[in-house]
Amino acid sequence: MILEKNPTTGLVLEFYGPTVEFLIAPDDDRSDFCVLKGTIPPGIAIPLHSHPDTEDFFIISGSVEGLRDDTNSCEWIPAQAGDYLHVPRGARHAWRNASGEPVVVLISMTKRLGRFFQEAGRPATGAPQPVTPEDLARFAAICAKYGYWNATPEENAAVGIRVSLTPAGGT
Repeated sequence: MILEKNPTTGLVLEFYGPTVEFLIAPDDDRSDFCVLKGTIPPGIAIPLHSHPDTEDFFIISGSVEGLRDDTNSCEWIPAQAGDYLHVPRGARHAWRNASGEPVVVLISMTKRLGRFFQEAGRPATGAPQPVTPEDLARFAAICAKYGYWNATPEENAAVGIRVSLTPAGGT
């Protein structure tokens, strides 16, 4: 086994605002899991969703709120640098950065969820790109393929998230 400091694959993808850098790719045969470095810009939320794979988050810098949504209640849990958050498979959750600074997180996940991220992301260009109808259709198809559930705009609004994935030129 080789010890490697600050591994990276060089692959950085964008998800309609947040970005992820693949540190350990899902196709790396030397690892049992996938690791990403994620960045959530100020004022950005990741809508309510769930997936059949476990995910773990370690906050490197900044502060973020994670939504725990179960059958009995919803609760926004504040987290800051040094905090660790575990999301079991199937758990409904969301993220929001209400601060004025980017949030940087280390994300450990199953290789399967890593493949979802590889397929669903868009190449990062450094500037937010408009969302096209083709982007939305592609994302929906990949979510369906992996069994990824996404809340409706109304369900997101009920927990304080405004979804604004309006296609370019749309209303």
